[in-house]
Amino acid sequence: MFGYPGSSKFKAMQTNATIAFDCTYPVAWCPKYRRPVLTGRVEVRLKEVLRQTCAGVGAEVLEVEVMPDHVHLLVSVDPQFGITRLVRSMKGRSSRILREEFSDVRRRMRTLWTNSWYIGTVGGASLETVRSYVENQKVA
Repeated sequence: MFGYPGSSKFKAMQTNATIAFDCTYPVAWCPKYRRPVLTGRVEVRLKEVLRQTCAGVGAEVLEVEVMPDHVHLLVSVDPQFGITRLVRSMKGRSSRILREEFSDVRRRMRTLWTNSWYIGTVGGASLETVRSYVENQKVA
């Protein structure tokens, strides 16, 4: 059991066949041209798709918040799979599914996501601090 710097809370480390790890990342990206298309049923479906995609590759969504024009996630991923590969999987799969299921998204946008995205590391901040930041995106 290991804790984050400055945190009294402990989190069990994850393991795979060869390593023990604790790789948690805040991630954010936005739709092409920052169009506010992530609302209503699209928002609900996007959250489902992101969780399914992560579960399918052994990653875990710790928090997710969808704003009309961007997405914030806190994810934990096996370093052998990699955060870059995970984000590409989430963006690619969610774009394909949302554009297939929602004709208004397909009609308004040839591609759903920009090529850019943000990734950080939890680093010295406690997991609870980062989790709270992602949870409270719509409140701020």
